[in-house]
Amino acid sequence: MFRFAHIELLWLLGLIPVLSAAYYAYTRHKRRQLEAFGDAELMEQLMPNASRVRPTVKFIFVMTALTFLILAAARPQFGQSERTEKRQGIEAVIAMDISNSMLAEDVAPNRLERAKQMVGKMVDKMVNDKVGLVVFAGDAFIQLPITCDYVSAKMFLNTIKPELIKTQGTAIGQALSTSIRCFGEQGDASRAIILITDGENHEDDAVAVAKRAKEAGIQVIVVGIGKPEGSPVPVAGTNNFMKDRQGNVVVSRLNEDMCREIAQAGGGIYVRCDNSNTAMRAVEKELDKLATQEIETQVYTDYNEQFQGFALIALLLLVVDFFIFNRKNKALTRLDIFGEKEES
Repeated sequence: MFRFAHIELLWLLGLIPVLSAAYYAYTRHKRRQLEAFGDAELMEQLMPNASRVRPTVKFIFVMTALTFLILAAARPQFGQSERTEKRQGIEAVIAMDISNSMLAEDVAPNRLERAKQMVGKMVDKMVNDKVGLVVFAGDAFIQLPITCDYVSAKMFLNTIKPELIKTQGTAIGQALSTSIRCFGEQGDASRAIILITDGENHEDDAVAVAKRAKEAGIQVIVVGIGKPEGSPVPVAGTNNFMKDRQGNVVVSRLNEDMCREIAQAGGGIYVRCDNSNTAMRAVEKELDKLATQEIETQVYTDYNEQFQGFALIALLLLVVDFFIFNRKNKALTRLDIFGEKEES
């Protein structure tokens, strides 16, 4: 397979016809000036060493060299070699609650931002692991398919906000089901779902789905965020708090009992996230316990650089051009390289 690594540079080849047209216009203008000055044949006799052919030859050499330099800069690549890399790591899907209750400020700055900070630090410490991201409220969807691209993971993490899901609520079971689908077919790596929520499940049977995950060989680790005594939920952009239909301020409480049941059903642990790094260290310790087997990754394709040949040809053309003078060389006149014997 052949390709250019920087194919956009090939647009510079458009300079060749432009420069050629400019050179043709210049030489024609110069010829007319000479004809206006006097008889052409007489002027040539007065300038016996002048050559009309050599400047054109030099220009052709320079334009050809420029063409090869542009091709070299575009980095032509040909051929491929295949290799298989092996790594040791786990596959983890982070299911993050983004319902409005996650805006409660019983942990600083609020539950959602604190969860994002914790996940960001965990991703920073990953080396050979794969990570995916699922967000949920009254509905759930895959924010980032499972990947080794930690930069993308951090980028998608920073974009998370409650507005991503219009249907409010806390469908933990659906989030776990979506996370299970995120893994795809069973592989060699150990798998875990890290569920981050305040535990206020209003939609489905999360415990049953956690059991199904365990049966599929996926451990469910639950991180409860918030405080059991609860906190009012701010209304974004105002100084007010959310209220129920009766006008009472809604207080969102961490449901630790629900979190523990889900973790137990999923064969994992439950930890509570506060303003310290205790929860993150506990999760990392649990992930370290998972068996990390040697896994063969996808086949990588490498293209061999071919720009050297193009650059060498350009260099040789410029060297030849350097030794071609605009005026006739008496020592080389006998060779008649440029067909100038009649002009001598």
